[in-house]
Amino acid sequence: MQHQFKFSKNERLSSKKTIDKLFTDGKALFAFPFRIIVLPSQTETSAPVQVLFSVPKKNFKRAVHRNLIKRRMREAYRLNKNSFTSNFSTSDTSIAIMFIYIEKEIKDYASIEKGMKKALSKIGQLLATTK
Repeated sequence: MQHQFKFSKNERLSSKKTIDKLFTDGKALFAFPFRIIVLPSQTETSAPVQVLFSVPKKNFKRAVHRNLIKRRMREAYRLNKNSFTSNFSTSDTSIAIMFIYIEKEIKDYASIEKGMKKALSKIGQLLATTK
């Protein structure tokens, strides 16, 4: 039962090529406190959805604060991804998603999780309209 809540290495977006393509061809959405960039692609990956989390150094100078926010973002995604990724496990396309934290101050976990749920529902709506 606990296996479904894992966030494994192959679910992390680390390909430089894919990240560059995400910025050039991806669609941008906003779900406070996140800016989301989504790119459906035809490439074969081991995971149907690959995710990247980013906190700008411009807003948070100290790495400790950036890492705290990224940990909260990853945890919120890990706990709420199952309802989102279940729709894409059978399709042949993979999806690259980047979450960028745009708030100027550190939010608590509850508000980050609320924003993550909103963001995942907006991504689901966007992908449903593009199919």
